[in-house]
Amino acid sequence: MSFAFGIGIGTQNNQGEWLEVYYQQPIMTPGKDLIDVVETALDYKGGNQAMDVKAEQLTRFANALRQLGQTDQAKLAEKAAESMRPVVVTVLATDDTASSTPEVYLKLHLISHRLAKPHSVKLDGIFGLLPNLAWTNEGAIDLNELPERQLQARIEGRTLEVKSVDKFPQMTDYVVPKGVRIADTARVRLGAYVGEGTTVMHEGFINFNAGTEGTSMIEGRISAGVMIGKGSDLGGGCSTMGTLSGGGNIIISVGENCLLGANAGIGIPLGDRCTVEAGLYITSGTKVNLLDDNNKQVEVIKARDLAGKNDLLFRRNSLTGAVECKTNKSAIELNEELHANN
Repeated sequence: MSFAFGIGIGTQNNQGEWLEVYYQQPIMTPGKDLIDVVETALDYKGGNQAMDVKAEQLTRFANALRQLGQTDQAKLAEKAAESMRPVVVTVLATDDTASSTPEVYLKLHLISHRLAKPHSVKLDGIFGLLPNLAWTNEGAIDLNELPERQLQARIEGRTLEVKSVDKFPQMTDYVVPKGVRIADTARVRLGAYVGEGTTVMHEGFINFNAGTEGTSMIEGRISAGVMIGKGSDLGGGCSTMGTLSGGGNIIISVGENCLLGANAGIGIPLGDRCTVEAGLYITSGTKVNLLDDNNKQVEVIKARDLAGKNDLLFRRNSLTGAVECKTNKSAIELNEELHANN
């Protein structure tokens, strides 16, 4: 069984190099019968391939898909046959490191379509396959070709708006998941996993290979690699440390029903029902005073020792400035649990 399949319509530069690809209906783990049709109709030879296809090939492919009963993919192939833009059919036999831009875009689509969770798809080496582009109101443009396009637009009485210069496009130009609200779509990148019931406010941000399980209010930053559990809220200006921003290989995550206060931040994974007070940034090496039910200090530990524990409240002592941690279980019980896990 293959890993993924997609019929994509994309953009190439003047040298015929792929800039980006849109996959409306990607398929995770396509059946052998579908791959057999790809072999017959498109001369697919196996392995991971991104095949440039022409209209006549797509028409033949669509007919074979209809005979197979793959009606939705057949309709997509028929429409793609009429495309004025280049079309690619991408088959990933395995989830190996990508070797082309269409392969990377298919993997990012799988995540944003909620077909694959963050960290379940191999994204090693993708930056070298994602060209830095001008994302405009007329689509993606190679930066070397941008000045000529801008001049031509002016000559024709138009203004070419450059919305961003980046390797990643905004997700909503490719995928709008069911049941979400996104106040500023430019702040959610393709490759984000936005769970049903999530609201991303104007200052919220979700990077690729990161996201929410659902029913979350996001007013802070979800960095690359970070996943937020159901029912958890990120307050205005708060942040999570991603694997690309100093977190190393540690996967930062937030459990269910947690709250990160405004301008707070975490560099450790949180368990369920945890709270970090506003303005407090916790890194793995932060020294934390563990308190008992009477607010008496039991032990001083590093925040990394509390990683993944449930029912924690992190706060800063207003008098001493020390970082403190309380729990709805006794601190003595938590202390015993910490030592038992060592």
